[in-house]
Amino acid sequence: MPRFALLEHDHPSAHLDLLLEDGGVLLAWRLGALPPDGGSVPAVRNFDHRLVYLDYEGPVSGGRGSVRRLDGGELVWLERTPRRLAAQVSGRTLDGRLELTHVEGDEWRLTYVSAARPAG
Repeated sequence: MPRFALLEHDHPSAHLDLLLEDGGVLLAWRLGALPPDGGSVPAVRNFDHRLVYLDYEGPVSGGRGSVRRLDGGELVWLERTPRRLAAQVSGRTLDGRLELTHVEGDEWRLTYVSAARPAG
């Protein structure tokens, strides 16, 4: 089953990296912050990462700072087109539906809707 990871990266400035496993690589986006439940934030498409980053914490080669794993888990792809990606993710922090919509160039928009929780 494919997985995802959410990393805190401190280079060149503090940001989040969202990594989604697809076909043996990690599709990557840079986020300034997580979207609120039901909201969206800008996301910048980054280069594909190696699968090792799903579980990695520590220094990044080439003096590019360090990463800390904030969340991770399984994902189920719901939609994959060149302009729109949607997945159901199951993690500690992110547990719900992620949608990435292409805006232009490397610019995307990330929307998050949390999974319904039982009352009580």
